[in-house]
Amino acid sequence: MITSSDLRAPWLWLSLAALVVLLTFIVYPLVNILTASFVGGAESGWARLLADPRGLSAILNTLILASVVTCACVLIGVPLAYVTARYRFPGKSIIALLPLITLVIPEVISAQTWLMALGNNGLITRFFRDYGVQLPSFYGWFGLITVMTFVYYTYVYIGTVAAISGFDVHLEEAAQSLGTSPARSRLKVMLPIIMPSVLASALLVFTMVVGNFAISMILSNQMPLLSVATYQAAVSEGGAAPVMQSTFATVSVVMVMLILFINRWIISRGRFEIAQGRGAKPVPLAGWRAAAIGLAASLIVVISLVPLAVIAIGAFTVSRGPVMQWGNWTLANMERVFVTAPQPLVNSLIYAGAATLIGICFSALVSYLIIKKRNAITPWLDYISSIPLALSGTVLGIGLIVSFNAGWLPLTGTATIMVLALLVRRLPFGMRSSQATLHNIPNSIEEASISLGSPPLRTFVKVVLPMMGPAIASAAILTWTTSVSELSASILVYSGGRETLTIQVFRLIGSNLMAYASAYGLVLIAVILIPIIVATKIFKVDVFASK
Repeated sequence: MITSSDLRAPWLWLSLAALVVLLTFIVYPLVNILTASFVGGAESGWARLLADPRGLSAILNTLILASVVTCACVLIGVPLAYVTARYRFPGKSIIALLPLITLVIPEVISAQTWLMALGNNGLITRFFRDYGVQLPSFYGWFGLITVMTFVYYTYVYIGTVAAISGFDVHLEEAAQSLGTSPARSRLKVMLPIIMPSVLASALLVFTMVVGNFAISMILSNQMPLLSVATYQAAVSEGGAAPVMQSTFATVSVVMVMLILFINRWIISRGRFEIAQGRGAKPVPLAGWRAAAIGLAASLIVVISLVPLAVIAIGAFTVSRGPVMQWGNWTLANMERVFVTAPQPLVNSLIYAGAATLIGICFSALVSYLIIKKRNAITPWLDYISSIPLALSGTVLGIGLIVSFNAGWLPLTGTATIMVLALLVRRLPFGMRSSQATLHNIPNSIEEASISLGSPPLRTFVKVVLPMMGPAIASAAILTWTTSVSELSASILVYSGGRETLTIQVFRLIGSNLMAYASAYGLVLIAVILIPIIVATKIFKVDVFASK
């Protein structure tokens, strides 16, 4: 209930202003997508989808692909998490950290590098071909499952290793003291307790595969997939009659929301509970067991990182059109990035920088309102700001095109819509990080400042913001890295002259100009990793919340 004192304070009006912004740029585009799919009556998007075998195949193939990749990620991520959490072996510290690097590598780079290694003219393919061994085509199911598995297994690994580290080893010891074998105690005691974390990570992977755009576009070839069908419908329809693109986007939203509902239902059943307690000390291994486990874990990590070496080689390799002349070196590809055609690099720095700056300021203020200045509006701010988590980039891009193509706020073709796409897509990063820190700041500190005569807004700027500094810095780094690597939304809203690095790499891969794509890709990775290295090594920012 809103009181007269609320009306006199600035927080209610700031909450109202933030709500208008969120309704305009998140809810309004989403409503437009849902309503556009029903336009046309008997010829609505749903009727056309049911009569389109290729569209139905795209949905079925997406579900199969997401299921297979999710299972593969669990089979790799869970054992890798177990051995790194429970054992000490040579090279463990490096093996435990290297998978995190895959989190900041853009998906378009992952697809490109795997293609350069195992594509029709790939480095490994040519090597085996010289010895008379013909590798299977990397396009289609084989390539999609391989690349997505080695991109997304990290999410299962991180979730599982955190659960195992927090598992109270007393429970396992109690089971063994009652005569249960070590293997059976882990199966019957530890596994059920860490299962919610494994399931949550697996469902996250499932939703990311459903919304994946870059890898699907590059490797699906002629195989219909939902994200590819959505993009193709958006390109063919534009913003004037967005029927089929809205229908496919709605299917994607429904699938993701259904998965999130299943996740909540499993957790709410309350059959399992994470018990925080004394974690097990890693057991040192020696001899052949240490060598075997270290080798197996290293193999998984090396396979997921080898393509990065390929892109570094490709950036300095001579090429004639699509033909890579492996072993012949040049600086011409890098010269193109920095001298001949530097606009994608400049655009990426400007758009991602603007989105990061605006997003961090907005998320810090809204998080402060939600946690410290609750009123009748703040629950809605919290709920609406979480919606982008359930939207794929393609869906968001379509929503922005449909809503702001013309009318009262025409943004199509401007730099503003590029920044807006990045800002909305990555808003939850800043929100969650800021809210977690604000929960740990006592209200008494702020109350003491106000009681000494400092106005509320000045107290927020002078007292609260400095205490949020580390969290804001961490959120800024993550927002920057994910904004620079964003493709699925920006590929739909960009116009001529506003290409970013990811869009340029995507276009060059489509033209089969892998050497140029490698050069832009290598610079993109540098743009992502340099801020992370500076933040973690110089300013000691815990970007991955690893402590």
